[in-house]
Order: sequence, then structure tokens, then C-alpha cells
Amino acid sequence: MAKLNLVIGNKNYSSWSLRPWLAMTMAGIEFDETLILLDTPDTKRQIAEHSKAGRVPILHHGKVTIWETLAILEYLAETYPEKNLWPPAKAARAMARAVSNEMHAGFSGLRNSCPMNLRRPPKPIMLSDETRADVVRIEDIWRSCRQAYGKDGEFLFGSFSIADAMFAPVAARFETYAVPVAKDSRAYMDTVLATPAFQKWKSAALKETWILPHDEVD
Repeated sequence: MAKLNLVIGNKNYSSWSLRPWLAMTMAGIEFDETLILLDTPDTKRQIAEHSKAGRVPILHHGKVTIWETLAILEYLAETYPEKNLWPPAKAARAMARAVSNEMHAGFSGLRNSCPMNLRRPPKPIMLSDETRADVVRIEDIWRSCRQAYGKDGEFLFGSFSIADAMFAPVAARFETYAVPVAKDSRAYMDTVLATPAFQKWKSAALKETWILPHDEVD
């Protein structure tokens, strides 16, 4: 089988790149990575060498190219069914897909006001009503998944799944901006942020020196 190559952006800022990288690392799937610096004069040209969509992440697997995060994760789940990247049970799998798609499509308030920035010292900011509503909904999602299907482990559906990969950047945002959350949400955040895979990503992110001013929130 051809080796996978994942094209990603800066690890400090690129939340979409983190998601498939984390899923592959947690699952023990071997892959190479190609890092492209974002927001430079040469960024568009470099990304265009991999995909006309103009964004990262991008997954290459032999002659196959996938250029969208959730599509990459679905491809990985189909290619490596033994890794159980989706929960094995049908009902749990349906819920995991639903919350992953909700994460994929929504929560613009949180995204816009709290960009991922792993180098930022944790401290709170003023949150808009829209962002607060996002936090409430996200905590409800986490709690509902854990109560319904997560009792056999520490992740949303017990074992690590694509749903956890989708929400990992959210856990990082809550940490970075010291967002007040309930004890059960904090416990879930700690679980995700303590994984060796996330710690490996964060360690690399902290060594990066490139600055994206629009993602630096005081």
C-alpha cells in the first residue's frame, strides 16, 4: 500500500490540519507530512501544487488526493477499518458523525473570536453572546456523547474516534482563552490535551517562530 502524505499548515495555528494529523497519529497510521507556511507570498503557489482548492490539509495516498478535512477522515476510516476511527456500533457511529459534521459546519463565533494559537499564554478574553452560545452547545454535545456512549472510556465515545479529532482544536481553544466550563467538560479537555499525539503536535507548534498577526488575540 502506498504511503500517506498529509499536507498541513503551521502547527501553532492550523486547527484543520490538526484534526487528521491527530486521528492518524492516535490510530498508529504511518504517514509523511509536508508543512506549508500560511499567509506568505508563496503559500497559494505551494498549496496549488497539491490541490486546486487552495487550502490545507490535503491527503495524498498514491494516486488519490483528498483536500477537505472531514473527507480525509472518512477516507481514513474506510481505508483502515480495523482502526475503528468511527465507533463500531451503528447508533454511536451515527451520533459521532452528526456531532463531527456539526463541528465542521458551525461554531463561527468561537472560531472567529478564539483562533487556535497554542503559543498564547492561557488567559481569558471577553466573549460575545454568539461565542458563549457556542460554548454552551459544545459542552452539551460533549456531555450527551459521554452519557450515551462514553462510559467505557475517557473520550466522547469511550475510545478515541474521529469525533475527538474534530473537537480537539476546541479543547485547545478553551484552554488558551481560559473559557469557563463545567467539571465534566474540563475532564474531557484534559483527556484530549494530555494524549501523546496532541502533546507531540503542541511541542512542534511551540518551536515555530512564524507569526500570523490576525490569529494573535490579546
